[in-house]
Amino acid sequence: MWQVATVNEAFLKVGGRGDAVVWRWQDKDGKWKPITSAQMYGRVRALAGAMAGWGVGKGDRVALLSENRWEWPVTDYAVLALGAVGVPLYLTLTVEQVGYMLRDSGAKVAVVSNREQYEKVLAAGELPALEHVVVMDEMPNFSSPTLRDETAKDGAPGDLGSVKKMSSSTLRDETAKDGVAGDLGRASYESFGAIMAGAAAMQVRDAEFDARVREVKPEDLATIIYTSGTTGEPKGVVLTHGNLASNFSLSTKPFGFNETDTCISFLPLSHVTARHLDYGLMCDETVLAYCPKFDQLKDAMQAVRPTILVAVPRVYEKIRHGVEGKSHGAKKRILNWAVGVGKAHRQETLEGKQPGGLSWRLADKLVFSKIREAFGGRVKTFVSGGAPLGMDTAGWFADVGIRVLEGYGLTETSPVIGLNTPQRSRIGTVGPVLANVQVRFAADGELEVRGPSVSKGYWNKPQETADSFTEDGWLRTGDIGNIDSDGFLSITDRKKELLKTSGGKLIAPQPIENKLKANVLVGSAALVGDKHKFACVLISPNFAALEGWAKVHGIVTSDHAALVKNAQVVERYQRIIDEVNATLAPFESIKRLAVVAGEWSIETDELTPSMKLKRRVVEKKYAAEIAAFYKDESTATK
Repeated sequence: MWQVATVNEAFLKVGGRGDAVVWRWQDKDGKWKPITSAQMYGRVRALAGAMAGWGVGKGDRVALLSENRWEWPVTDYAVLALGAVGVPLYLTLTVEQVGYMLRDSGAKVAVVSNREQYEKVLAAGELPALEHVVVMDEMPNFSSPTLRDETAKDGAPGDLGSVKKMSSSTLRDETAKDGVAGDLGRASYESFGAIMAGAAAMQVRDAEFDARVREVKPEDLATIIYTSGTTGEPKGVVLTHGNLASNFSLSTKPFGFNETDTCISFLPLSHVTARHLDYGLMCDETVLAYCPKFDQLKDAMQAVRPTILVAVPRVYEKIRHGVEGKSHGAKKRILNWAVGVGKAHRQETLEGKQPGGLSWRLADKLVFSKIREAFGGRVKTFVSGGAPLGMDTAGWFADVGIRVLEGYGLTETSPVIGLNTPQRSRIGTVGPVLANVQVRFAADGELEVRGPSVSKGYWNKPQETADSFTEDGWLRTGDIGNIDSDGFLSITDRKKELLKTSGGKLIAPQPIENKLKANVLVGSAALVGDKHKFACVLISPNFAALEGWAKVHGIVTSDHAALVKNAQVVERYQRIIDEVNATLAPFESIKRLAVVAGEWSIETDELTPSMKLKRRVVEKKYAAEIAAFYKDESTATK
């Protein structure tokens, strides 16, 4: 079994496999093409050489603003090879947020995927530390004679010395010609493609380059990952090579992945979970297929036919909703019958066994196999992380013959704290704690952790760092949980999100919201009621399913605002509330609801990039609806 102490050791391991395929990517014609270990090594070496020529060295920060594509890990590995520090940024960040993070990190170089992200950097305001902006996509209108002349003067395209810094006046002139607003000051535009032109000649292992890569130590800073900033100014979590390597060296081993496995990398690599997973799987010799956009995932599943699926709960919820939303009449009766059969065999599925019996085999042929085909038909390992999966969703998948193994962690812990494995799993928990992580619980139930994967704190924020740790050095996770006698960890909710009623009762909103989201008509839900007599809920519909339901019931309108106010629609959602209330304690029960016209998403800012609810954003956006819930609170009886 492999073991690495730094991410750079992982790179050398992955880059030493010659003609073995490590990545797959989709070209403009939709064809999936391979990238070998040797090709990866050459591309990393070429980019690292270019950046070294610009003076990038140990401790310098390099920002990366891109969707998932092969250039992302090439950039990541190249930055780390130099002992520099990667600063991944989400594509969904606003210009202001990008500007803040570039300034706060003091990024010397920014590597962006396309014109849209380039223009974000261009409009981000004063960036005194930024010297180079590298663009992955070709920008034809920007390929001016001036730029070509500059690179030609300094060497052939693809040569490590071929990228010459343009003067600020040249850059201003070029951007003005191309209709781009803004001013990068002294930073120069660089072409990723031009740098890659010389990569083929660098595929042979180079002892001098490898020696420099090995100079990086476990204690050296590897990355600064900014939190979503939903509760205030974003914080940059600092993680060392040792933090990251100590975590991904352990997490994937129980699964036994190898060169016969394939996984689609579609969760944003700017999120630590996706990046961690890619590091581990590459060391396992698993092939990674890069899917840049979520709406391409369905087709990618069919083309790539992965054996591993790692997704956030929202993906699993959407798949369930898709199955249930397409089932009407006879199909729905067959689905309900099959799920009932599967439920009788749930324990066998959860134990990783193949259920038997005529009924199960028939249900599998008619229903379960079709669901597996939606994933490409070959997935043998399903994992969920990033947010709580919920018992309803986990149970439904088990009842259709799919065991989803749930894990849990934080950016600050690199990220895995607990993980269900094929050998040890329990539904409703996030699994046993990793072998090198210690956990304990504070008096109020907050989980505290320590171990080699735990961050030392936040970039440029000493007070926030101090506040995140106990006096004896344990990280406060902010999550409420417990651990059972068999060592399985459960997380109830975020400590700051617990609702405390005016009667003093504590309500954990996430488990209740997950129960609501188990219904196909519910896209998202936000429970409210802190400091009030009772809980209420805002529901953002799954409009695709709701419109289908409305059509069946004779409600014809394309206006979402009118649809959610329709009496029949409101009554249907009230029945969903009533069904969930029947499973809750009296003090937890939902007294009132509002079905809103917006479909919450990352783009509209109600969800984080990992699909978690931005509770404070929702509460601010729907302040009027929440106020209406409690207008007559003092006299309300329900």
